[in-house]
Amino acid sequence: MQSLTRSGCRVLLLGLTLLFSTVALARPPIVAAASSLQAVFPHLAEAFRDETGESLRVNFGSSGNFRRQIEQGAPFELFLSADEAYVLALHEAGHLEDTGEVYAVGRLVWLQRKEEQGRLPGEEAPLMAVREAVAAHSNGEGRSRIALANPEHAPYGVAARQALVHEGLWESTAPLRVLGESVAQATRFALSADARGGLVAWSQALAPPVAARGEFVMVPADWHQPLVQRMALVKGAGDTARAFYAWLQREEARTILADYGFRAADDGFRAADDGFRAAGGGYRLAEGEPR
Repeated sequence: MQSLTRSGCRVLLLGLTLLFSTVALARPPIVAAASSLQAVFPHLAEAFRDETGESLRVNFGSSGNFRRQIEQGAPFELFLSADEAYVLALHEAGHLEDTGEVYAVGRLVWLQRKEEQGRLPGEEAPLMAVREAVAAHSNGEGRSRIALANPEHAPYGVAARQALVHEGLWESTAPLRVLGESVAQATRFALSADARGGLVAWSQALAPPVAARGEFVMVPADWHQPLVQRMALVKGAGDTARAFYAWLQREEARTILADYGFRAADDGFRAADDGFRAAGGGYRLAEGEPR
């Protein structure tokens, strides 16, 4: 009798183990997505779910931080980076299945609050507000903050730094700069009461909650290196992640991305391994610019 009881317990434990394993396997995959995708990703996920019935989980953050997390074994199945360099480095280190695909090219904008702000700069001088803030601070007339993502690990922060260097404003903005951990956080800083504005992703500026409070002007694309955004599957990715990866390369996904300011992958740039990404010459590092 005792033997039968033990056998029954073993069968029960085995059944529970299989049940929980099945539930775990059925959980939606986790996508590591750059913060520049925060506004558009829900629309992508919804369209994918409507077509396939499959759900996704997503973590938003800076691409550089995701690179470190993937290197440390974080349970992501798909990485959507805002800078292809992080994807290529992870592949070189053996963490990704291949070098992936470019899914979009982003743009940088100057964003400021609509209320209680100076005139929005024109396209001919999109960083005029930065110059005004620097001049005011130099004259002891306040300290209006300039927001950008941290260039140490956020691609849009790198682009913002390059744009400021291009205009000779990097050094002079040092006492005014406030850094976000991601471009999403930098966007919140740009719209805060003590900020003059910030250099953020166009996709963030187009998000309805941001558009309701802010206004923006485009920063010329040749003031910084192209924001070539690449995605790749992490080794061991499951079927749902693979299906979403393939779906993101279709026209429907490209149309949704375009609604949030992302150019198509084949529009106006060359791949990184060409050695010089911008079509027709484009951006080059200025002498003394941080790399």
